[in-house]
Amino acid sequence: MTLPRIDLAQVLGKAALLAGLSPAELRLLAARTVRKLFGAGELLFSEGEPCNGLHIIARGKVRIFKTSVNGREQVLAVNVPGESVAELPVFDGGPYPASAIAVEDTEIAFISRRDFHAFCLEHPAVALKVLSVVGARLRRLVAIIEELSFTTVRHRLISVLVKLAQSDGQATARGIEFQLPATHQELANQLGTVRELISRNLMRLQAEGFLDVDARQIVVKDMKGLATQLESAS
Repeated sequence: MTLPRIDLAQVLGKAALLAGLSPAELRLLAARTVRKLFGAGELLFSEGEPCNGLHIIARGKVRIFKTSVNGREQVLAVNVPGESVAELPVFDGGPYPASAIAVEDTEIAFISRRDFHAFCLEHPAVALKVLSVVGARLRRLVAIIEELSFTTVRHRLISVLVKLAQSDGQATARGIEFQLPATHQELANQLGTVRELISRNLMRLQAEGFLDVDARQIVVKDMKGLATQLESAS
């Protein structure tokens, strides 16, 4: 995979962790930054591996996930350009708590642990921003735990369908049409279940008249009814 060269200082300047740094400071950090390329489906790192530095996404998307002993995958997040990946082990010295894989061809701005530590000592405000980002990630993980613990697969699936209809749907004579952004297996990984239950619940919602399903193509025929289902399950 080859991608055109990018300005690493510009990439770093778009990262939430480094917002507010001067152009001179960004150029200084860029001099300590390495460009890494990953093809779609290629691992950035695996759960349990020692953490060797900070990854900031310049281009592409990265899926963060954990895998159970029986091979089931739980997606924790999908990170996009400007976001950093796995900040905590950069500071606590522990291994990566989850795995990261490129969803598509991806370019990473990589800073070694030693260099990032040294930079944070010189710029304490950056360390405070890391705490803010880690705090937001913790809140998101707590929300995932609550959702997996207290809601059904049907409820979680309807929630995703309603959000996609609102964000990506196109009104047509048939209803609100959109395409699932992932396969049933990937959706199952995101919702903490198995592919068969995703397919079964989609077919059940179709049989109940809420939507039509054709592989990844969805037509919501009764948006109000779906929303009511979501409210009644809350």
